Amino acid sequence: MSDLSASPIVVGVDIGGTFTDFLVADGSGVRVHKILSTPDDPSRAVLQGLRDLGVPPGSAVVHGSTVATNALLERKGARTALVTTKGFTDIIEIGRQNRPRLYDLAPTKPPPLAPAELRFGADERVTADGRILQPLTDEEATAIAQRVKASGAEAVAVCLLFSFLQPGHEERIAQALEAAGVGPYVYLSSEVLPEYREYERMSTTVISAYIAPVVHSYLSRLQSEIGQGLRVMQTSGGSVTGPAAMKQPVQTISGGPAGGVVGAFHVARLAGYDRIICLDMGGTSTDVCLCDGEIPATASWSLGDLPIKTPAIDVYSIGAGGGSIARVDAGGALQVGPESAGAVPGPACYGAGTQPTVTDANLVLGRITPGGFQVGGKPLAVSRAEDALRSISQAMRSDVYHAAAGVLAVANANMERAIRVTSVERGHDPRDFTLVAFGGAGPLHACDLALSLGIPRVLIPRHAGVLSALGMTHAEVRQEHAATVMLRENPLDMAAAAAALARLDAQGRSELQAMGVPRDQLTVRHSLDMRYIGQSFEITIAYDGETADGAIASFHKAHLAQYGYAHESRAAEIVNVRTRVSGPAPAREEPASEPAGPDSRHARVGTQRIWLSEQATEAAIYDRDLLHVGNEITGPAIVQQYDCTVMVLPGWLATVDRHLNLLLEQVSS
Repeated sequence: MSDLSASPIVVGVDIGGTFTDFLVADGSGVRVHKILSTPDDPSRAVLQGLRDLGVPPGSAVVHGSTVATNALLERKGARTALVTTKGFTDIIEIGRQNRPRLYDLAPTKPPPLAPAELRFGADERVTADGRILQPLTDEEATAIAQRVKASGAEAVAVCLLFSFLQPGHEERIAQALEAAGVGPYVYLSSEVLPEYREYERMSTTVISAYIAPVVHSYLSRLQSEIGQGLRVMQTSGGSVTGPAAMKQPVQTISGGPAGGVVGAFHVARLAGYDRIICLDMGGTSTDVCLCDGEIPATASWSLGDLPIKTPAIDVYSIGAGGGSIARVDAGGALQVGPESAGAVPGPACYGAGTQPTVTDANLVLGRITPGGFQVGGKPLAVSRAEDALRSISQAMRSDVYHAAAGVLAVANANMERAIRVTSVERGHDPRDFTLVAFGGAGPLHACDLALSLGIPRVLIPRHAGVLSALGMTHAEVRQEHAATVMLRENPLDMAAAAAALARLDAQGRSELQAMGVPRDQLTVRHSLDMRYIGQSFEITIAYDGETADGAIASFHKAHLAQYGYAHESRAAEIVNVRTRVSGPAPAREEPASEPAGPDSRHARVGTQRIWLSEQATEAAIYDRDLLHVGNEITGPAIVQQYDCTVMVLPGWLATVDRHLNLLLEQVSS
């Protein structure tokens, strides 16, 4: 397999709920493209966009897929069977004792992905220290396989107790399933997630099986059209080849938001800022991530009510986007989202929809120029947006402008709350950070949110509307692996930890070399999951081969930083060891531009009436493609570009930096 990092052309592709975004980089510059998504078959939009751009064969195409995410959220995956240890088939339904809706007097749980009639108990047992208490016989494995085949299951998850210590029983069941003609979608927890915590391991393995046929079908179709250059974005912020993604489909969930964070952190760091709050507002959702000097990672997260235990960027998502539908509820309160108009029919101003959305409100208030952002080559229809918003204005007994302002106020309040969750509620002061706003709608709302939260500056990347696609071109090729070791001896047995890490290293190196990454370009990072003995959860710390005392000291320091205290007299243990093996990102840097001075009059292309604080005023309109380094814009102003629109409020100054980003700072109150 060829080295993908050597491709002269790299394409990032991000499928959103409304648009599919493309960014083509060739080392000297970039081209961007947006087309409406095709929810019935997302690959149609991907392939059409690549044809529109004339992407030649052999190019590296890094793709963030929503196929797995949608299959889970819409419950449109495979008919999935679960094989587990006899007596434990209901773990997947019992779950944990968490109550996500604490004050709900009649809580309901969504049905498990593996229903009761498709759950099978195997007569075997491995103990918590890895001893085989009840061997799995060939006869039992064959009987289980026959029952699974008779059930008509399309995919199978095998998750036996403590299989991460003794995977032999799972492997024997897999062999029996293959002999019975069951397959090819059989997933073993000892391969998907060889870590302790039976519920999370079971949930993650079941999810892998549940989405596997959908992901395989989709990626196989793209692979046949694109070839070996296809890479798929992972939730962790790295990317892998198409065949590797098919082996671990659970890691393709939420690849788009991960690409956005990678892109935002890359752009912000080049601009001189590494303490940022990412605000990715697209058509259906807003994703928020706080980066305090590095991209935050987590090993446990959830999608809806489904727990997933895989490496992931720590992103907080809400249902607030440009396509979020506004309505007045039965109590007379204005609500915005989480329902979205999506790509079909889309916001009313796109020409097909009839329900009022956030995009319609921005257009009616003049924050978007009708011809500055087009859909299918047609300008946005202001009259259709006004008609859609009349249902809101009539319920509010106001005009459409006050109704539109109310829609934006509610949408902003939702996003402000999301930013507070990732900052204030975790001990961070948002005033110490730079807000990086991107996505098709993020730059429209950035100044409003910065004012509400006291954030001193806003950075709008040059290609803000397709930043997730840009981030994918800068994503490392990456494989991450973990193993449970449970080391609690005093002193800690670091030789055992090193041996486990060496095994994981070898596995990751082999996988990346098979993907075409040269051996001399591989980078390996180690980490440990540690906790005080008696605690229920762990903290992940970086590990560079320190002694036991050094590892424990690093853990105390991390615990103090995260929780505000450390028990240095208490014994600590290592639960898991982790490795990250990565290769270089395919994209190269764009050259910086030379300063041209503050005068931006050459980029001014007109004016437009906008409504701010219930008053109409004139705002200058600027073409971002005509702006140069050092140009300054004083609000109120609208900066329009192909992939998004930037709103500069009164009292704000926007300056073009050397990388053609817009840096917005408040100069007066």
